[in-house]
Amino acid sequence: MNTACPIADMRVPANHLKSPQGRAFFILFTLAPLLHYDYEGVPMEPTLKARVLIVDDDLGVLQAARLYLKQHVESVDIMDRPQDMLQSLQSIHYDVILLDMNFTRDLTSGEEGFFYLRKIKAVAPRTEVVLITAYGDVELAVKAIKEGATDFVIKPWQNEKLLATVTMAVQLSMTRNQVRSLQSQKENLIDSINKPFYNLLGTSDPMQEVFDMIKKVSKTDANILILGENGTGKELVSRAIHRDSQRSRQPFISVDMGAIPETLFESELFGHKRGAFTDAKTDRAGHFEVACGGTLFLDEIGNLPYTLQARILRVLETREVKRVGSNQAVPVDIRLICATNSDIHQLVRDNKFREDLLYRINTIEIKLPPLRERGTDILLLAETFLQEYCRKYQKPLRKLAADTRRRLLEYHWPGNIRELRHAIERAVIMGETHSLTPDDFFLSARTTPDRREVSSLNLEEMEAQSIVRALEKHAHVISRAAGELGLSRAALYRRMEKYGITP
Repeated sequence: MNTACPIADMRVPANHLKSPQGRAFFILFTLAPLLHYDYEGVPMEPTLKARVLIVDDDLGVLQAARLYLKQHVESVDIMDRPQDMLQSLQSIHYDVILLDMNFTRDLTSGEEGFFYLRKIKAVAPRTEVVLITAYGDVELAVKAIKEGATDFVIKPWQNEKLLATVTMAVQLSMTRNQVRSLQSQKENLIDSINKPFYNLLGTSDPMQEVFDMIKKVSKTDANILILGENGTGKELVSRAIHRDSQRSRQPFISVDMGAIPETLFESELFGHKRGAFTDAKTDRAGHFEVACGGTLFLDEIGNLPYTLQARILRVLETREVKRVGSNQAVPVDIRLICATNSDIHQLVRDNKFREDLLYRINTIEIKLPPLRERGTDILLLAETFLQEYCRKYQKPLRKLAADTRRRLLEYHWPGNIRELRHAIERAVIMGETHSLTPDDFFLSARTTPDRREVSSLNLEEMEAQSIVRALEKHAHVISRAAGELGLSRAALYRRMEKYGITP
C-alpha cells in the first residue's frame, strides 16, 4: 500500500512512514510547497509575535511541527534533548514550550514529562507548557495540567488543532504577562505612597492620639466611624487605615454620599441590571461589588436619607447585595469606613439616623480635631504646602514672615486644612516677594474670632458661616464657592437649603 503525495505527485511507501526519517522525508516533500505562501503565491507573515520551543526525540514530529507553525509563529525552535532545553532556558525566554511526555524508548509512564514540566516551572515560571502525548497518555496529560501545564495535543495531531492550542497558549502567556505588569505597577504605586500616615502630618497631642488609634484599628476588620469638621482630613485617615490593613493590596473605593441623588442611590451602591430603568443600558456593578476584598469609604454618611438607611443595614448584616432589577444575591467582602461632619448622635436622637445602623458602622469611633486646636501643626502644614506649591508652579521657594506665622496661628480656620491648603496655594501664585506677608493670605480682611466665642459655636453654625463667607468671597458664584469649600455643587446646594442660605 502506498500513501498518496498529491502536492509532489509522488508515492511514498507506507512502511517508510514508520521511521522518523521516513516521516520527515514525507513532510518535507509534501508540505514544503505550501509553507510561507498563501494561495496567490504571496509570502505569509507570521501572525503570532511569540517564541515557541518544541522538544521531542522524534525528528519527524519536530520537523512537522516546526514547518507548520513557522507559517503562524514568529520564532519556532526545536530540540530533541530536554537537557538542552533546561540549559537554553537560562538565557532565552520562550512564550510556549511544546513538550513530549516520554523521551526514553519504550517508556510510556509520562514520568519524564512530569519531571521536565516541574523543571520548566521552576526555571521559567512565565512560560506556558503544552504537552505532546499519545492517545493512551491522555489521563497523564490531564494530571499534568493540574500540576501546571497549559494544555496538551495528541499525536498524530490535526494541524488546525495544533495551531489553536498554540495560539491559546500564546495569548494566555501574553495576558498573564500583562496582568503581572499591571500588578507590578500597582504595587510600585502603592509602595511609593505607603509611608506611615501618608499626607497626615502633625506633632500635636490630639493628632498623636489619632495616629495611635490608626495603629490599633488598621490590622482589624472592625467598622470605623470618623467624625470631624469639613476639611479635617477624614478621607486621609481612612486611606491611612486601609494602607496599613490586611486589605492594602485590594481596592479602596471612596463614595461621597452627599453627592449621590436619592433616585440613583441604590444603583450607585448596589449596581443594576440592564433595563432596570430608563438609562440602564448595560449591567453595572455598584460600589459595594467594586470594593469587594478591599475597603469601602462612605463619606458624609449623615446625609443618607432615612428611608434608604435600612438598605445599607441589610447589606452589612447579610454581606450580600442585589442589583437593581435582579433577585440574585451577590456576596461582598468589604471593610467599611464611614465619616461625617454632622453630630450623628444628635441625628439619632432626632430620629433622622437609625440607631441600629449607627451601632453597625461605629465599632470604633475616631474624632479628628479641628485645625484651630492643633497649635503649631498649622505652621508644619503651612510649610509643607508651601514647598509643594512652589514646586508645582515652579516658583522660588518662599518663606513665611514672622508676622504671617503669628497670624496663621491666630486665625480660626473654619475650613480647616482644606482652607489652609487653598490659602497657601493662592499666596504662592499671587505673592510677589520672597517673604509671604499676611496680605498675601488676605488674613487682614478676615475675622479672627475670639477663642472663647469660637468654643460656643457648634459644628453646624461654623459650617453655615463658612458657606456664607465662601459665597460672599466669590460673589455668590456657586461653582467657585463649592470649590473653595471642597464640595460638589449639589452638596453645597443641599447645605444652603439646610441652613436657609439663599444663593
